[in-house]
Amino acid sequence: MSEWLVLALAMAAACAVVLTITVLRQRRITDDDDPSETPDVIEYMTMMVGVVYAIVLGLAIAGVWEGRNAAQDIVRAEAQALHEVDERVQAYAPEARDRTRADVQAYVSHVVTKEWPVLLKEGELTDRGTKLLDKVRTDVTAYEPRDDHEAQSYQGLLDQVGAADTARNARAQAAEPTMPGVVWFGLTAGALVAVGLIFTLQIRRSPRELLLAGLYSALIAFLLFLIWDFNSPFGHDVGDATGPFTALFSI
Repeated sequence: MSEWLVLALAMAAACAVVLTITVLRQRRITDDDDPSETPDVIEYMTMMVGVVYAIVLGLAIAGVWEGRNAAQDIVRAEAQALHEVDERVQAYAPEARDRTRADVQAYVSHVVTKEWPVLLKEGELTDRGTKLLDKVRTDVTAYEPRDDHEAQSYQGLLDQVGAADTARNARAQAAEPTMPGVVWFGLTAGALVAVGLIFTLQIRRSPRELLLAGLYSALIAFLLFLIWDFNSPFGHDVGDATGPFTALFSI
C-alpha cells in the first residue's frame, strides 16, 4: 500500500472519529445547555496539554529526522568510497584493474538488489555482502605496486576500502528504528489525550467548530505518520536510500 494512501486514510479516519463523536454528543445535549459555562481551568488544561504535546511531537520529529539524515550520510560515504576505489584502481595493471572493478560492481549489485531488502526487514547485513567486500579488499591489498605512481595509489585505495568497510558496519548499526516502543506509547497516549480534551470545550455542530476539530485531529494524525515514516532510517523501500549507489554505479 502506498505511503500517501496510508497517510490519507489515517487523516480521514481521525477526522471521521472526531466529527462522529461530536455529532453524537450534540444529539444528547439539552436545549438549556450553555457552552459558555466551560470552566476556565478546563480551557487552561486543554491549552497546556496541547502545548506540551506539541513540544514532544517536535522533539520526536527532530530525533527521527536526525536519524534519517545520519543514515543517508552513511550510505553516501559507503557509495563514494567504493566509487573512489573504482576510479583510482585505474593506476593498476589492466588485469588487476578489471578484476577489482568487477568485484566492486558485484558488491554494489548485491547490496542494492539482495542485501537491502534483508536490511529493511531484519535490520541485518548478509554474509554474502561481507564476503564480496572482503574480496575487494583482497584485490587491493594483494596487488604489488610496480612503480612509485602505483605505490601512491595503493595507499589511497586501502584507505577507501577501509572507509567503505567502516560505513558498511555503521549501516548495520543504524538500521534499527529510531524511536523505542515506550516513546511510541507516549506519543499515542498523548494524541488520545490531546484529541479527547477538545470534547471538554463543548464543541457544537457549527461548520466552523467542526472544521477546526477535524483539522486538529488530522494534523495530529499527519505528524504521527511523519514520525512513523522517518522512524525507519533507511526508509520503507529499497529505493528510499540506495540512490547514492544507483547514481554512481550501473545497477
